[in-house]
Amino acid sequence: MGCFMAMGASDVIELVEAALAADYTRVRRLAGKIATALSEGEDKDAAKKLRSLIRRSGVPLQASGFVESLPVDSKSRMPLVEEQPWPTSPLFLDENTISVFHCFIEDAKNVDILVENGLSTRLSMLLSGAPGTGKSLLAGHIAKQLGKPLYVVRLDSVISSLLGDTAKNVRRVFEFVPSREAVLFLDEMDAVAKLRDDSQELGELKRVVNTVIQGLDSLDDHAIVIGATNHSQLLDPAIWRRFPYKVEMNVPNAQMRADMWCHFLFKDEDEAKASDVLAAVSKGLTGADIEAIAGAARRRSVLAQRELDVGGIAWAALHSSEGRPQLPPVETLTSGQKIELARRLCGSLALSQADAARVIGVTRQAVRKYLMEGGDGD
Repeated sequence: MGCFMAMGASDVIELVEAALAADYTRVRRLAGKIATALSEGEDKDAAKKLRSLIRRSGVPLQASGFVESLPVDSKSRMPLVEEQPWPTSPLFLDENTISVFHCFIEDAKNVDILVENGLSTRLSMLLSGAPGTGKSLLAGHIAKQLGKPLYVVRLDSVISSLLGDTAKNVRRVFEFVPSREAVLFLDEMDAVAKLRDDSQELGELKRVVNTVIQGLDSLDDHAIVIGATNHSQLLDPAIWRRFPYKVEMNVPNAQMRADMWCHFLFKDEDEAKASDVLAAVSKGLTGADIEAIAGAARRRSVLAQRELDVGGIAWAALHSSEGRPQLPPVETLTSGQKIELARRLCGSLALSQADAARVIGVTRQAVRKYLMEGGDGD
């Protein structure tokens, strides 16, 4: 009952109207709002079940004869965009990205005021950075903050094997945007917006870039477009100019990494004390890497019915590289692994023997012994 009171009568009325009108997009958006309210009200199971229903792509509505009108490729009939649910994972951002994010949200919420005062700008944000740095997650949170559906362009459908059809598909996507109060997410933009002076590209593919530019120019002040690329150096300069808001998504800093370990791995404050150490050993890893290592460690802990092996997690993080996370060992660390870990923690990372002992799960005397056994030359 508290959940529906938190929603408000207008939300309940809108949900009923949307259901009776078979408005799939509004039903999903409002159901997502209910799920969030349930989660905040500590009814996690109900929230999980409701989100599971939302992800079933509207089977009940389709069974009653409703199919959402999405642009499709004329040959394969595959949809060019798909609606995705709002993310449930939190955002971990540095100060600069937080500032741009809040500025964008504020401008989007007050676009009518800005237009009235001649201060409107394109509501377009370009995200650049390596895979796993949170570009898709940030786009999802923008949609969530604005209470709008999130439509993601499917490049596998847009990029046609038939020359000429790719530009047509791009045009269909941008013709679709004004008909929806939604956020459009263009991932891997370098696939359709490369430098037009690239001598390796065919003339037809260069014309696709012009189509993208024309599509962005055709949108009004209320259209919200988020672009993302893993290879910013490949984008045509004219594309950059169409995105007033720009964010470079880097690997997380030390504080962000500590916060990620706390969220993805630990449940209480005593365990979370190791998060600073894990932040140190995971320098250079992406948020996706940290989430993968933490998730694997928690699964092993649950299935083996044992405490989290922080030493094994630190070992995995130290042997991981950006985009290539190593999973923690299934068994406890061997003596040789403990010796190597102790040397890394107390050597290049300059941890005290006491902190290293806490991470490895042994006594300080054991760490001292490991360091002596490790020697100085190796």
